[in-house]
Amino acid sequence: MAVAWIPDDKFIKGCIAFVIWWLLAVFPAFPLLPVGRTAGSVVGAALMVLLGVISPDDAFNAVNISILGLLFATMVISVFMERAKAFDCLTLLLSWRTQGGVDLLCRVCLVAAVSSAVFTNDSTCVVLTSFVLKLCRKKNLNPKPFLIALACSANIGSAATPIGNPQNLVIAVQGKLGFGQFVLGVLPAVTVGFALNTLGLLLIYGRSLSLKPCEGFGESIYSTDEGDPETRLLRPSRSLDIESGDGPEECTAGEDISGGSGFKISRRAKKFLEEHRKVIGKSLFFLSIVSVWILGATLQVFESGVGLPWTAITAAMVLTVVDFSDATVTLDKVSYSILVFFSGMFITVEAFNRTGAPAQFWSAVEPYSRIDSKGGMVILSIVVTFLSNVASNVPTVLLLGPKIAASAVATSGARPDEAWLLLAWVSTVAGNLTLVGSAANIIVCEKARCEPRISYNLSFLEHLKYGFLSTLVIIIVGLPCVNLF
Repeated sequence: MAVAWIPDDKFIKGCIAFVIWWLLAVFPAFPLLPVGRTAGSVVGAALMVLLGVISPDDAFNAVNISILGLLFATMVISVFMERAKAFDCLTLLLSWRTQGGVDLLCRVCLVAAVSSAVFTNDSTCVVLTSFVLKLCRKKNLNPKPFLIALACSANIGSAATPIGNPQNLVIAVQGKLGFGQFVLGVLPAVTVGFALNTLGLLLIYGRSLSLKPCEGFGESIYSTDEGDPETRLLRPSRSLDIESGDGPEECTAGEDISGGSGFKISRRAKKFLEEHRKVIGKSLFFLSIVSVWILGATLQVFESGVGLPWTAITAAMVLTVVDFSDATVTLDKVSYSILVFFSGMFITVEAFNRTGAPAQFWSAVEPYSRIDSKGGMVILSIVVTFLSNVASNVPTVLLLGPKIAASAVATSGARPDEAWLLLAWVSTVAGNLTLVGSAANIIVCEKARCEPRISYNLSFLEHLKYGFLSTLVIIIVGLPCVNLF
């Protein structure tokens, strides 16, 4: 059913409100209104209601409680994982015997991609952003390439499964795609895209991936409190491992425990491992149990229809109950500003879709966006990429999914699942084009900006410099690989 074109005055008001929201989301320190992304998102939503583009009741109904519940639950789970020192184990796993910044970047890409395919890209970014910042601070590395690597790899990896991101869930349900059918259809493209993304990051940022300390790095890159004892513990050391108050002691001949990697490990690091062996073991056990439980429950509820958000909420509440302590401290660590930002975004995007602009745009380009030719597939990819970055990927999938599938059957006799899988690949990777193109990007940006003592502001332009060209290349190269099997 075609979306009706509402009166011109509402269309103009809706476009104005959407542009204001977009500017405040892209430029949180916008000179005319430097209120930040969270307040800017609420401003955009309020304008949509005040200007009459969407009614107050419809605005509240537009807020996707499922996604907010998923984000909230994963934040709570991440706090418990941090308390169990699970992230300390992850630090050791990623930094142990590291061969330098290049090696570390590749590890971040791999962990983010694999984790997103299993636990969703949003959850992965919630959990790993703080860890990546701390690791970069310890190694005295510029966090920019690592944060971009985390966001982009998480988005690409999430395309591999129907539980990797919200739009994939919508596609799997509406397209009636089985779990195995979905994975086999998109996995070849994801593999190619992951390789291209990692190679692109190395080509663009390879020269800056040095483990050598640079003068004034902490003051120029991070916002830190030098008087805070925790900040001092996060200062980069000249050793590759744990530093002491008096400076690291290097191993003497015969005491090198690095396994011949070419890097000497401090004696204090060896002592740390010996003293915390039991804690590390318990942390790994805890992380393994939680991971297996969540994965099993996720696969089960995917088939039963209970939903991924309630799976995460259940896991969070189980951890809260078995902790046997006041949960106030844990709940205080949840980034509620992110939840508020998404609430405003849902209202603004829903109101913008009601102006009929996205639907009219699709009607104009549909004759040229058919999947029966290579040119049509490229044009379709550009259209989906554009709309995913303007109206968000989930609304784009809801709006265009049935139309693209019907068009594929009518014009080329293709199976509907081919169109759905193509849409899953393009709409997911399209999120890497701009900072506001994906929820995962916003999560990385906002959590990095709000991280106490080691915050980093990843700007829209910094992300765009890498994301724009790399995203287009990855999408186009991956198209022939979709539904290869």
